[in-house]
Amino acid sequence: MRPFRPLLALALATALVIAPTAPTTAAGPPYAEAVSLGVPLSDVLLIGGTVVPGPNGKTAIWNISSGVPAYLNALDPVTGSSLLSTPLPGAEGSYTVVATPAGTIYVGSYNNGHLYRLRPGATAVEDLGRPLPSESFVWALTTDEQGNVYGGTYPGGRVFSFNDATGAIRDYGKIIASQPYVKSIGYANGKLYTGSLPDAHVMEIDVTTGAATELPPPPNLGDPKLKSVYDLSVRGGRVYIRVGGAFPMPMYVWDIASRTWVDEIPLAHGLDMTPLGPNGELYFIQASQLRKYDPATKTLTGTGLTFTGRIQNARSIGYADLGLPDYPGTSVVGTLWRGEEFRYNPQTGKSEIFLTNVRREPIDILGLSGGKRNVYSGGYLNGGVSVTDPKTGATVFNRFSQTEQTLEASDGKVWIGTYPESRLYSYDPHLAWNSVEYSPGPPGSPENPKLAVNMKPDFQNRARALVEVDGKIAVGTVPEGDRLGGALAIHDPRSGSTTTYRNVVQDESVFGLTARQGIVYGGTSITGGLGTTKPTRESGTVFAWDVAGKRKLWESVPVPKAPTVSSVTFGPDGTLWGVAGKTVFSMDPRYGTVLRTFVLGTTSQTGDIVATKDGVYVSIDWNKIYRIAPGDRATPKLYLEHSHRRLAVVGGQRLVFSDGPQLFRVDIKR
Repeated sequence: MRPFRPLLALALATALVIAPTAPTTAAGPPYAEAVSLGVPLSDVLLIGGTVVPGPNGKTAIWNISSGVPAYLNALDPVTGSSLLSTPLPGAEGSYTVVATPAGTIYVGSYNNGHLYRLRPGATAVEDLGRPLPSESFVWALTTDEQGNVYGGTYPGGRVFSFNDATGAIRDYGKIIASQPYVKSIGYANGKLYTGSLPDAHVMEIDVTTGAATELPPPPNLGDPKLKSVYDLSVRGGRVYIRVGGAFPMPMYVWDIASRTWVDEIPLAHGLDMTPLGPNGELYFIQASQLRKYDPATKTLTGTGLTFTGRIQNARSIGYADLGLPDYPGTSVVGTLWRGEEFRYNPQTGKSEIFLTNVRREPIDILGLSGGKRNVYSGGYLNGGVSVTDPKTGATVFNRFSQTEQTLEASDGKVWIGTYPESRLYSYDPHLAWNSVEYSPGPPGSPENPKLAVNMKPDFQNRARALVEVDGKIAVGTVPEGDRLGGALAIHDPRSGSTTTYRNVVQDESVFGLTARQGIVYGGTSITGGLGTTKPTRESGTVFAWDVAGKRKLWESVPVPKAPTVSSVTFGPDGTLWGVAGKTVFSMDPRYGTVLRTFVLGTTSQTGDIVATKDGVYVSIDWNKIYRIAPGDRATPKLYLEHSHRRLAVVGGQRLVFSDGPQLFRVDIKR
């Protein structure tokens, strides 16, 4: 029987709050031990790249392989073998690699926001530090005739220059007051051209005076809000901007001399295009094929080189003389995101795609869940889903999208929530893995995982939380772009139908879910998609949703001014437990009234809370796990001290947690 909600429940949720327990410090040392299960996820992820001379003086394909740390790689375009692979200390990856006319390589990194330099003939990079102390991402770089470097940043949405000869840095300031990202940048004839995110604005900046002028929007752009200038290239007196994201989007062409938009190219993939060829031509990926573009006639010509899968972006692209029988003269070469090289010869029409030997790097675990026997790990950025035996550490890795969370349902199916578009997939572990979007399986095998839900029409981007309720799958999401307002989606696998409830808690995202007797309980966060829109509320909440009745029963603020309730679960005592930063709390699931609170941490870092029949276990400050035994007088006990990010239970008898890319097991001790 479902709990009955009286009419006064909403008021009670606010008024009848039992006095919280005083802050608690657990006595005694932790008494559990962690056992390493290794690194379940590793793969190649290339984002930024360029094609310029390499260490041997011949043309090389340069790119960055994401990892901790990231690596700058130079590949031989003839064989795909490594010519150089050197770490970028402190960097996790890069969207941008450029070369000066003198052959110096510059890299701008993300997470630490550093600039790196590799001089010709050097085998290790120089770490030049943060060009701008306030900026943690260098999204894009470009160079001028003298070899000066210009970059665009986040979170300040600024532009800087770095003098290649003197090392002097100039801060051009915030380019557009409302835009935190300068996502793309290019240079021509003393002017910089920048593209912004989350809204699509193109600015022209005089490098001498710093004066900035906004270009008019392309004729068919429509409302520039929440579209973004994802890529921008300057070639032959024209600016090419691709508006949208990582998937095929329109590309607009601005003529600098006439100051007019002169073309619109549909279904351009990005992320880069070649320099001008000998006859003024350009090559880029459009509508799943490498195509030649003639700027003078605005014509596209297919090359016959086609690409498959969901991600079909050139991460580096240029020209090289390969000296191979089928590739006489100059060929188009480049790399794709998973380390494949592609090449095409305009004379013979010969083309191919083959795997290079770019090293795989460990992937940070983003989503973590436990089933009856296995542990499921989902990868951040590089993506991927792995299945691990917690006893032995034996792991099967499957290449896939960035995976926010996984769930093993009662029928044995595994549900996978991904980014972007808050997609939900069903995976049958008894069948061969066959992702037509990311990693095709044996020929003739059925699609597995199979797409069940795409929440892009509902403006959702991250399927962050999953729970099973009465044979249905509930999904908690974070919105896309600069929006507020996540969603709760209820998917019925039997009918294939999905019902989505946007703003189930107004202007808050859904971070954690649990369920009991047909009711879904969720924890929410005041943050939005990019985290750049000012929240309208000051506290995360817990809510209860009646799935059959299609209505919210109550919502309650368990910890005033805590921005996020990151995780909720039912304890063996039948009460609803949750964690909001440094505070653990229990609630009456009928009304949302708070029963007890324990302040255990010192930070607002979001953690997980899980339960077994012997108690609840909660992640605090990303370095401590506490156990709270059942009973009204139970107090938290420090169970384990170890750095970690995610926490889960497998088989009801083991804890598992992640620490960066590593997975650990804890055998529960009472």
